[in-house]
Amino acid sequence: MLRDLILKNRSYRRFYQSERIAETQLRDWVDLARNSASARNAQPLKYFLSTGEPLNASIFEFLGWAGYLTDWPGPEEGERPSAYIVMLRDTSIPGNYLCDDGIATQSILLGATEAGFGGCIIHAVNRSKLHELLKLPENLEIVQVLALGKPKETVVLDVIKNGEIKYWRDENQVHHVPKRTLDEIIVKIPD
Repeated sequence: MLRDLILKNRSYRRFYQSERIAETQLRDWVDLARNSASARNAQPLKYFLSTGEPLNASIFEFLGWAGYLTDWPGPEEGERPSAYIVMLRDTSIPGNYLCDDGIATQSILLGATEAGFGGCIIHAVNRSKLHELLKLPENLEIVQVLALGKPKETVVLDVIKNGEIKYWRDENQVHHVPKRTLDEIIVKIPD
């Protein structure tokens, strides 16, 4: 059921690194994005896939993890992603990519969740260094990186208390994500 997939699709930041993801699986998830809606049907997004340990280790060095967890530098060896999808914008295709990245990302992550995997959207990226590492042509700009793997952590949703939206980890390393209530986000016309 779609609701179950959406509730299970969390931002996972620790994985069973030894659980490999085949490139064919990444291609299937990118195909979900390819078949999703695109503003003006311009389809300006492209994807770089990485499943190999040496390249994954190099990509990891250029990523920022969990901005609210200021004392956590990211997953340790053995808990790192087993694959990455680097989302790219092809600047040779005219126009702005508008909301395509969000649509494509959700499609990819729902596909991963359905297959028993999970991921995290990483926007804190040293784009110039990663661009250089991947030897990308100049017309491809890095939009974001999807870190993927078999989740090794529990993520739970909580109701926001005292206006605090920051996610956090408890003493058992359970990752808590505060969410606004449905009534709080639905705007009503006053009587």
